[in-house]
Amino acid sequence: MSKEKRTGTIIAAHGRHYLAESNGQHLQCVTRGKKTNVAVGDIVDLTLTSPDQAVIDRIQERKTLLYRSDQYKSKLLAANVTQLFIVVATEPSFSDDLVSRALVAAEAAGVRARLILNKIDVEEALPRARERLQVYTAMGYELIEVSATAQPEATVAALGPLLKGESSILIGQSGMGKSSLINLLVPDADIATREISEALDTGKHTTTFTRLYHLGPDASVIDSPGFQEFGLYHLTEGMLERAFRDFAPYLGGCKFYNCRHLSEPQCAVLEAVEQGKIAKMRHTLYGQLLHESSQTLY
Repeated sequence: MSKEKRTGTIIAAHGRHYLAESNGQHLQCVTRGKKTNVAVGDIVDLTLTSPDQAVIDRIQERKTLLYRSDQYKSKLLAANVTQLFIVVATEPSFSDDLVSRALVAAEAAGVRARLILNKIDVEEALPRARERLQVYTAMGYELIEVSATAQPEATVAALGPLLKGESSILIGQSGMGKSSLINLLVPDADIATREISEALDTGKHTTTFTRLYHLGPDASVIDSPGFQEFGLYHLTEGMLERAFRDFAPYLGGCKFYNCRHLSEPQCAVLEAVEQGKIAKMRHTLYGQLLHESSQTLY
């Protein structure tokens, strides 16, 4: 059989198993050797090995790459996305650490970030959630308030226009209602998920894989599994200070050009923290991330 060459988009990933969409067809894919550096959203060059299987020869140049990392390895989230939605809810309580880390990851990757506050129908918990999110809206991050279950039409009306012409990814902790949002935005998501599960042979009802859904000819949305940790060990010191949007007005204003903004004298960032212009929580996270970046073993 002649080895047909194709180009495809990776629409799902689970371990070393990938599903590519090429010419309207789903192809089960593997990488050559032990490489696992393929992300959902990647455009790839393929060689068909059977009518519905292929080998990934090459990943085409990425416009953006979002990933998280721990001390030992990195975990790719998505490639070629233009925007990241961080889904939080009025209840259960969300993690500020996770939200801040996701925002830093987006800034470092050159991806626009927006926040979605879900379950706004839980009125007793709404004021507190809004108050906690003020630290992000004050920096200019857009907040969209929705209730996927109680107000489905209004939710689609609020999010639909923001998804047009974009390649988006939704991330969030478990319990924030991310799946409800995906099911609203992609009406046949359940069927697609089942098909992908079977194609990837991951068991019928797994939610542990990342997948891409098309929302028309020029838009897509990627759903990622809920996670509680967002390591950013891969960001260097220089990348970190630039990835904190709230630091931007003060960078270059320190006495020492190589200031690390931790305990140096006459540091413009530390002065802004003292004056309440930068939230203490954000500066604490910055220190934590600096420490992490010095621990990397890979």
